[in-house]
Amino acid sequence: MTYPQKAASGPPFAADAMTPKLRPYQSQAVGRVVEHFRASHAPAVVVLPTGSGKSLVIAELARLARGRVLVLAHVRELVEQNHAKYQAYGLEADIFSAGLKRKEAERQVVFGSVQSVVRNLDRFADGRFTLLVVDECHRISLDEDASYRQVIDHLQQQNPQLKILGLTATPYRLGQGFIYHRHYHGMVKGNDDCFFRDCVFEQPLRLMVKQGYLAEPKRRDMAVEGYDFSRLIPAATGAYSEAALNQVVAGNRATPGIIRQVVELAEGRQGVMIFAATIAHAEEIMGYLPTGQAALITGATVSQDRTAIIDAFKAQRLKYLVNVAVLTTGFDAPHVDLIAILRPTESVSLYQQMVGRGLRLAPGKQDCLVLDYAGNPWDLYAPEVGEPRPDSDSEPVQVACPECGHANLYWGKRDGELVIEHFGRRCQGLVEDENGTRQCAFRFRFKVCDECGAENDIAARRCHGCQTLLVDADSKLKDALKLKDARVLRVSGMLLEATTNGRGLPRLKVTYHDEDGASLTEWFALETSAQRRAFYVAFLRDHLRAPGMPWQPATPQAVVSEQHRLRHPDFVVGRKVGRHWQLRDKLFDYQGRYRKASDAG
Repeated sequence: MTYPQKAASGPPFAADAMTPKLRPYQSQAVGRVVEHFRASHAPAVVVLPTGSGKSLVIAELARLARGRVLVLAHVRELVEQNHAKYQAYGLEADIFSAGLKRKEAERQVVFGSVQSVVRNLDRFADGRFTLLVVDECHRISLDEDASYRQVIDHLQQQNPQLKILGLTATPYRLGQGFIYHRHYHGMVKGNDDCFFRDCVFEQPLRLMVKQGYLAEPKRRDMAVEGYDFSRLIPAATGAYSEAALNQVVAGNRATPGIIRQVVELAEGRQGVMIFAATIAHAEEIMGYLPTGQAALITGATVSQDRTAIIDAFKAQRLKYLVNVAVLTTGFDAPHVDLIAILRPTESVSLYQQMVGRGLRLAPGKQDCLVLDYAGNPWDLYAPEVGEPRPDSDSEPVQVACPECGHANLYWGKRDGELVIEHFGRRCQGLVEDENGTRQCAFRFRFKVCDECGAENDIAARRCHGCQTLLVDADSKLKDALKLKDARVLRVSGMLLEATTNGRGLPRLKVTYHDEDGASLTEWFALETSAQRRAFYVAFLRDHLRAPGMPWQPATPQAVVSEQHRLRHPDFVVGRKVGRHWQLRDKLFDYQGRYRKASDAG
């Protein structure tokens, strides 16, 4: 049987008097999406915490849509959950999922699994889909051959004006950072090549807890009693290998005590989920849990057994559910009020998804106890800045842009309340001008084009101003090393001294040393405002560990006394002028084939 289709032309959404009962933030999310797509075809994101009712937002948007709607998810549980929410309002929709043993694609609204849809693209070739909704959209890869991208490309070929909406609780990917470019609060978050252009709505987790929509997560860092994963190095994918994890957890003497502690803290709790590091680890954990009260699910658990175990856990016939790399999305057991994390993760998304299993409300549930035995560093309320954490000592710091005033959030370090270092490159603020909205042009760190003087990103290969190919650091070093009158230092240290010149005038002396004791020196005067401006351009701007911060030292002694705010270059190049060496070039943020002093064993 076929069903009548609505026209695919005109606005993507229509008004309707039969609006379901939505929470205020859900209504806001729907309104923002409608407003965005009435003005733009750019892919958009809505960020809602786990347990906030994304399914209801999807159902309402699908109900309002003109034309056909395809709602995709990566697991059958989400497909079924989203479909059920849509049907709960008396609406009919198809399911296209091999895992659910249904492959229907005739009705106006279709809920499908991406794996099934990508294998049957010919069933989605009528050109009438006007809205694509992707649940857990942080799974969309930048790789154009990935399953989601194949489905998107196919639907866009059928309809170039296809509207694409993503929903997620965790809008970032491991190794990439934020999955969208701009945030509606007026800031840039991800790179310009992000698949999603705009985040049109976000409901913070802290606000959800404060307003009583989610249970409060009460996190305890149990690392003292836990495992030491500090020496593990992630694989190229950013994840830890099973072999590396097993080296830490297999037969670890801490495991019996950890599980004994979990069981003690679980007294009076309704449901406990334990996230293990490996299958062998999970099987060992099972041996220490109360007999008949626990079950284990892994990726290898057969479907029938998996369903039976989940049903028993949801019915509270089982108290403990141990799992390995599954049940992080599409799993809804509101009574869960204790989460025990016995594995490390470099992915903030995965960490939030694990904790999110315990944040839904349930009768008699006051909060969710989160026990982290792996020393994971993530802050649930401020989990990600947008770039991978540079080192374990870094924390989110706020840095105001000197040009537009935008309060940027970067990884950095503090000395008390003072930001002494940050790793930001360009201001994230959005500014308005005669050409519309654009990203603020101020750069905290940059490399200057030798041809036109434009400031470029430190990783740029071609000047954005004149399109000249920028000379890379390796070429500069290679050329300098060929010259007999050049000296190249692999800088291992920088010495600052407040001294005087031959006429007794105060000067700042800066000496760069290499590993073999060779050195190059430069001098600066700071008596006049012109000299201080020259010092800023020639030295301070590049050497600041926290560029853009309001620090303008007026004397050599002021520079020396706060030299902890400065960094030294990776290489310096000097040329011989007469009997003296004159410093000609400094290389910061070096990445190339030559070894830096800091790389020495």
